[in-house]
Amino acid sequence: MDAIQKAARVEKQALAGEELALINRQALKELTEEEVFVFRVAACDNQVDREQERFTEAALDRLAELYVGKTVIMDHRWSASGQTARIYAGAVEESEGVRRLVLRAYMLRNDQTAPLIAAIEGGILREVSVGCQVAKAICSICGTDRRETYCGHCPGQEYEGKRCHIDLDDPTDAYELSFVAVPAQKGAGVIKHYGGKGEPDDLPRPGEEGPALTLRMRLMEASLALMEMEE
Repeated sequence: MDAIQKAARVEKQALAGEELALINRQALKELTEEEVFVFRVAACDNQVDREQERFTEAALDRLAELYVGKTVIMDHRWSASGQTARIYAGAVEESEGVRRLVLRAYMLRNDQTAPLIAAIEGGILREVSVGCQVAKAICSICGTDRRETYCGHCPGQEYEGKRCHIDLDDPTDAYELSFVAVPAQKGAGVIKHYGGKGEPDDLPRPGEEGPALTLRMRLMEASLALMEMEE
């Protein structure tokens, strides 16, 4: 199964003493508040999104654990030199009945990161892409695990008055969080297969009609905000 990518946005949050303690679990030296720049990303939630997918509550709880320690890079460049920050904590927060995964990340304040921090603070750099892998993709109509079997139901279409979506469950891995220059347009991207037995190889591309399942991979825009230091 291809990687799952979901919408994310970054929000403001105060940095209390316990936050710094969590950051120092990732560091080899004791860091101070003056040495770090921090932000948080409101990632996936338990609502059906525009890809006609939703994460189960159990999946969100597991992802909060899996993302801790993952790196933050630029433009999906998987290299040591491209690492700019690290996720030091994750939690599931609830607001108005919606449960959402929130990731908290930090980077060091130095001459190398100064331009990046300035771009974030100035609102220039605010696009983020996040991704993960799940073991189960359950059809909401018939309960079939699309990782195992292709059931033929198309997410977004209605069957006897019920709209089909896919429940993503049992996460097996969380990947990097990446700053990107420009997010893909809605509906753009590559075809992603769930990999179940009997799934057609020639799924229609996004925008094309057909009963087969399509899932568009895309980059997600996020509104970056800073985590404020508390005295």
